[in-house]
Amino acid sequence: QVQLVESGGGLVQAGASLRLSCTDSGRTLSPYTSMAWFRQAPGKEREFVAAINWSGLTFYEDFVKGRFTISRDKSKITVYLQMYGLKPEDAAVYYCGALRLGSGWPPGPSYEVDYWGQGTQVTISS
Repeated sequence: QVQLVESGGGLVQAGASLRLSCTDSGRTLSPYTSMAWFRQAPGKEREFVAAINWSGLTFYEDFVKGRFTISRDKSKITVYLQMYGLKPEDAAVYYCGALRLGSGWPPGPSYEVDYWGQGTQVTISS
């Protein structure tokens, strides 16, 4: 059973940085699985943030380009989301997701997510 475990969220001031992690704790995902980060703010729909494929290609939503960086370790077990220059509007629960194999690259506008993490809260104080 696939289990994605996220960590790294917290309360920070506007302008600060955070790094989120998402680990395939059971090491059950195919190394060819593309991984993505999404976020959901209160009262809003879950939205795409960034994705990385098996070869390291990355894709970002426009509102995070230049501020967020997605990466994965060589074992492809852990995916990171490094966030710089956080803004109050970045506050949300951040979820990692394993995209369906063969779902195409770049991902979107619809996203086929086979597995979700539990989410990690990011709170920004202004």
